[in-house]
Parts: sequence; C-alpha cells; structure tokens
Amino acid sequence: MRYITFISCLLSLLSLGSYAAFGQGCSDAGFCTMNSFKPQETDSQRVFLNQIKVGTFVGTADNAITVFGGYVEYNRQLGEKWGLDVKLTSLAQSGNGLVAFGLSDVFVNANFRPIEKLKLTLGAKIPLSLGDQSRNNLPLPMDYQASLGTVDAIFGIGYEIKKIQIVAAIQQPITQNSNAFLASQYPVDSPLRNFASTRSYQRAGDVLLRVSYPIPITSKFKVTPSILPIYHLANDRYLDEANVEREIIGSRGLTLNGNIYLDYELAPRSAIQLNVGMPFLVREARPDGLTRGFIANLEYRWRF
Repeated sequence: MRYITFISCLLSLLSLGSYAAFGQGCSDAGFCTMNSFKPQETDSQRVFLNQIKVGTFVGTADNAITVFGGYVEYNRQLGEKWGLDVKLTSLAQSGNGLVAFGLSDVFVNANFRPIEKLKLTLGAKIPLSLGDQSRNNLPLPMDYQASLGTVDAIFGIGYEIKKIQIVAAIQQPITQNSNAFLASQYPVDSPLRNFASTRSYQRAGDVLLRVSYPIPITSKFKVTPSILPIYHLANDRYLDEANVEREIIGSRGLTLNGNIYLDYELAPRSAIQLNVGMPFLVREARPDGLTRGFIANLEYRWRF
C-alpha cells in the first residue's frame, strides 16, 4: 500500500508539471523552507544535538527568468525543549540578457517544545542586500534582487496529530527595502518595461499553513507529500513617477503550492533530501520577484 501511495504521489506531481512550468508558483519570503516549518524528523533522528545542512536549488520564475541558489544551515538542540537554527542563503537569477547574484539573508530562530507534539518558533530574517542592485545606472526590478531587503519577524507553531504534521506561521516585514525600479525608466523595447514598478516598495506580510504526512517506504527511504497555502495579507505599494503612492492591485491573496519530499538515509548520521514544489493556485500580481513556477531543492545533512 505504501508503494502504491508513493507512485500515486509521483504521478500526480508529474501530471502537474506542464501547468507549473508556466504558472507563477510559490511566493515564499523565506519561512516555508525554514527547518522548523518543514516536515519534521522522527524521534530516533532527534538524538543528535547538532545538524549541518548544505543545499542547492533551481527553479523557473516569471518573465523568462531561471533562478539558482544555495544555503548552509546549522541546527542545535539545547536540551529537551529548546533549539536554535541559523541559515545563510544566496540567490542567482538569469534571463532577458541579465545575470544577477548575491548573498540573500540570514535566518535566526529559536524553537521551544513545551510538549512532545507541539513546537513554537520565534525568529528573524536579516537581509544581506537591500534590494537595490542596478545595471548601467538603472535600478533593477525585484525579480533580479538577491533579497527582499527587509528585516522580518517570524513566528510559527507546529503540531502533530497521528503522524499528520501541521504548521502555521507568519512572516511580517519590520523594515522595507531600498528598491527604486520604475518600468518607465527603461526603453519601450526593453523586456524590463513589462516588469512591476517597485520604487520605494512597501511589501506586506505573509501567513502560511503546511500540512504534511511522512510515508516510510523502506527503513532508509521515505516520501512526504505536503500541501502549502500562503496568503499575502495586503496589496503591496510603490511610489510612481509623480511620487504618488499606488497600490499594486492583485498582489494580495492566496498561493496554493504542493511539495513532495524524498528522504534517503545514507548512514545513521547523514542523509539526502530532494524537495520538489509547484503551484496549484496563484495570485494575480507578484511584484516581489518571488514567482516560482517550479522549484527543485537538493539537500545533504549531517548530524553529530
């Protein structure tokens, strides 16, 4: 039965591929890939106090852009109830004759487990760039920025019910970035003329709900289907050419994503994970440059 479930999950994923390649996709401002908000490990895997993760990903974005990136993460268990996570990310974008790369953000969060099935997380996202990269003295749109450039507060709660893992979280910007992109600054024949203007960009927060269910296939291999709705709480804003603040209509709303995690244990201390995600439902406007029609992430982790 487990093998049938596994094959069904993969077939469902593949059947959505043709849609996802042209859709908008996950609108993750960073928190849906945090360790605390991903499907959790089993009790036997928690015996190690330290964990290091190294990962890389590739995805398709809007406006004919391909994204690449990587990260390194350290997780530390501080006794039975407390834990600490630190994560450093980077991002590269390529498309329309432009290539951009930079360090993105540092995520720092503390975890508290008052009871075995419940976990609370409080953290912050600290940008390593201000979202103000330019080319030829012209500001680039958010689609070519390595970071949103915002300091964000993050809070989440996770609970497990008969192996079904449920996570709810909010990520709220505390500061805004220094982006100055106006599409009208570019020539009429430039592809960037069609990008969303984000001068003095004011980005709203996001909430997520993740429901996942780990399915052991063998003693070393498991598959975890996951559904991930993300709701952008308000329309974002920018300043137009006349310094008038404008709403970006359609930037508020729901993005519904699906993920499948494939985990394989190489040894008691090490494992690899492949995570594939794509959208089922998308927002009308995505000025933050977080559009992902499809994304695949490969991760190696080592416990000690």
